[in-house]
Formats: sequence, C-alpha cells, structure tokens
Amino acid sequence: FSELSPVRLHVLQHVPFEGLGHIDSWIRRRGHRLTLSRLYEGAKLPDPEAFDRLVILGGPMNIHEEAAYPWLVEEKALIKAALAAGKSAVGICLGAQLLADGLGSRVYAGSHREIGWFPVRLTAAGQRTALTEGLPAVTTVFHWHGDTFDLPPGAVHLFESEACANQAFLLDNRILGLQFHLESTPETVQQLLTHCRDELIPGPFIQGVAQIADTVPERFARINNLLETLLDRLP
Repeated sequence: FSELSPVRLHVLQHVPFEGLGHIDSWIRRRGHRLTLSRLYEGAKLPDPEAFDRLVILGGPMNIHEEAAYPWLVEEKALIKAALAAGKSAVGICLGAQLLADGLGSRVYAGSHREIGWFPVRLTAAGQRTALTEGLPAVTTVFHWHGDTFDLPPGAVHLFESEACANQAFLLDNRILGLQFHLESTPETVQQLLTHCRDELIPGPFIQGVAQIADTVPERFARINNLLETLLDRLP
C-alpha cells in the first residue's frame, strides 16, 4: 500500500484507554480510511468485505475471559472470518494473542510479565524477511503484557526478548502479530500507568513508574518509525 493507494482499515478497540496512539498519525498522513468498533460499548462488528486490513488493539483482559467480556466471542469469529477471506491483519499485544488464537495457536500465561522499556531482537528468520529488511538487530520497545502465544503454524518468528520468546510473527506476508507496543506515545503510556498501575508488582522484567514514564523523545520516535515501516510494508 502507498499514499496513492488508500486502504480501508477497521480497528477493534477493547478499552477506552488503549487506543490507536501513533497509528492515528500514520493513518492521517497516508490518507487511509478508518472505521472503528469500540467493543466495550457493544459496537456492531462489520462484515469482512467492509475493510481491507483489520487492526486489533491491546487490552488488560485475556482472550479466554469470554464470561466477563462476551463480545470476545463475536470478535474471535470476525477475526477468523477476516483471515479466511484473505484480509491483511495487525494485532498488538492482546490483538496479537487473538490473531494467534484465530490461527489455531495456544495462548497462555508467560513465564514473566514484561512491563516497561526492554529490548527485542530480530531472530535469524526475521533478518531474512522482507518485512523487516534493514531494521536494527536490537531495538528497545515498550511492553505491557503477561500472556504469550505459540507461533501459528507456518508463521515466521520475527522478534524475541529475554523475557518472552515469541514477540512477533508474520504469516503469509499479510498477518502481523506484535506482542509489544510500537504505537505508544507519552500519552498512551500515561494512560496505562493510570489504569493498570496495580500490575506493577516486583518482577525481573517489570520497571517502576519513573522508568516507564521517562518520556525520552528519541525513544518514542524510534518505535513509531519502526511501526510505520512495518505498516507501510504490509500488503
């Protein structure tokens, strides 16, 4: 996709405090078309024919909490239908876990919670993949997750970290799952600190409030540029 070829993006949002972040700036600059379902408001979900690419955001719940969040049932059905229809898809954190689930993989609690600014490394397979060509071998990114997933069958394992092996995957060059948050801005990080601060319990990969909230402009510019590269290269 290019600026001359606007695409129809449909976003699935799970909570008010985990929004598009820098994705919104990217959409506006590229001229893409945006529709959005606020699942927490009981939004009606679209037919897959209504969009070209599905963007699934994060959230504090896990994919198995259907009793507490009944909209998960319809959301999972939409994801499977969109993938079967050949749509492009991007999942972030919970969104990546929902994609993995929709592709038949197990989603479960990771060995460690990972919250804060920690490096991810390109895997050997990731270094040979066109989507990630030319990217730095190691990048410090923002994390806020406890669950993880098995790689979907046939997927390319793109990134790993010390705390979590499966940080990102790519399937069929159109389905991208990112465990970490490249869309983060100082504002979105502050929203997570406001609403999810109770998750900051002592752990080897859990930073404190001061470290997390340290809004180094270069840090955000780096991850936002990486996000744009990946989104631009997806078909």
